[in-house]
Amino acid sequence: MDHNAEGIEAIRNEDYETAVKAFSAAIEENPEDPIGYINFGNLLATLGRPDEAEKAERFFQKALFLDPSSMTAVYGLAGLYYNAERYEEAAKLYERAVRGGIDGADAPYMLAKSLERSDNAKLALPYMQRAAELAPGDIQIRLSYGILLASLEMFGPAADELRHVVGQDPENADAHYNLGVLYAVSTQQKEDALRHLERAFTIDPDHIQARYVFDMINQAEQ
Repeated sequence: MDHNAEGIEAIRNEDYETAVKAFSAAIEENPEDPIGYINFGNLLATLGRPDEAEKAERFFQKALFLDPSSMTAVYGLAGLYYNAERYEEAAKLYERAVRGGIDGADAPYMLAKSLERSDNAKLALPYMQRAAELAPGDIQIRLSYGILLASLEMFGPAADELRHVVGQDPENADAHYNLGVLYAVSTQQKEDALRHLERAFTIDPDHIQARYVFDMINQAEQ
């Protein structure tokens, strides 16, 4: 087993000390190979500590210096920026990853989330739609798509998405909450709004917003 493979296996076993040693050895043996730097960056990003994030950024940047076409390094750096709430920088890198041919729904989904959090919801929409097309069974993507549609006041398609999520995952408190709010603001179906809001805080008693909107609608009706 080479050092990179050894390090990846150690991460799976949550043996981070062994992973550090393995990736360090990989870099020492092949300092011009970006893979070791990418793996070390991913390891440090996984640890989730602010000081480690700064080190992870340097490892990803070193990998990109060695191979500017490495979409794995681009994607790793994008994730690092997203977790650090550097959403505009993350969006640029996720877009680069999407255009660079990263497969699957995750890249367009994360690009959409980065754009959304950068107050660019309209720009986010086609990427979120693409993610939903690529992963129609992914409940989190479908929920995010429904919420994004609702934020853009595309209430009909938003309701379809949220109803789909509730149908597939009846215990999803966030889906019930967002569907309840949608009914409240875009229809006269107050009973349906109240039913979904109540369901949300019944599933999750800590869902304060659901209870607040529920009480607000009830008070308005009195």
